[in-house]
Amino acid sequence: MTYTTPVPITDGHFYAGSSLELRDLTMAYGEIEVLREVSLEVEPGTTTCIIGPSGSGKSTLLRGVNRLHEPKSGDVLLAGESVLTQKPDAVRKRIGLVFQHFNLFPDHTALENVALAVRHVKGLSKAESRRIAEARLEEVGLAERADHRPRDLSGGQQQRVAIARALAMEPEVMLFDEATSALDPELVKGVLNLMAQLAQRGMTMLVVTHEMGFARKVADQVVFMDEGRVVEAGAPADLFEHPKSPRLQRFLSEVL
Repeated sequence: MTYTTPVPITDGHFYAGSSLELRDLTMAYGEIEVLREVSLEVEPGTTTCIIGPSGSGKSTLLRGVNRLHEPKSGDVLLAGESVLTQKPDAVRKRIGLVFQHFNLFPDHTALENVALAVRHVKGLSKAESRRIAEARLEEVGLAERADHRPRDLSGGQQQRVAIARALAMEPEVMLFDEATSALDPELVKGVLNLMAQLAQRGMTMLVVTHEMGFARKVADQVVFMDEGRVVEAGAPADLFEHPKSPRLQRFLSEVL
């Protein structure tokens, strides 16, 4: 799809994103290594898009960053501190993850889905949790749908609720795992525009995506992975217009 960067934001909520660094990160399922010595730096307030064929380890990398799956070796540093020395729940307060599927509570409204998460994780009062939930839903363009249950929302709107829920934790880094892949084509652009606006608001983002237009327009850095390794990384213009590795050249010839 053709992707156009949205109009720059001049007001609203801004985020203080932190740096993220992966050092020789290796991850395995049993004896099978699916990520091999991946090193990567993400500067504060920047967006890194990870592209590559299915099975290259992209989603596994995100799961290692926020401790949903424990690394075999290597390290993950958030604002210069190893997340592997911290409790997983504490890490997930600082690193949000938005999945392909929305995972909303079907019997709760959009507002309740966001507020319940804030109240449970942060231990805030019901009133304060509701105030934060209202603000985040407004930020993602769903203030008028706050009282709707998931079944009454489109797929794109449900994904916006999931993003609002993650943002409500005030994370220092946001991870997106193919956040638009479960959406109908006409709903994709709205979610991508929202993600681009988060980038403009200073959020540090690590985005696994197959939307090459988004990666080209929004990313500060693009990382191409294959067979569990980083094959090539750099500015979008360099990777898309002047790919060095034959594997990336072949991949782009198939997806562009």
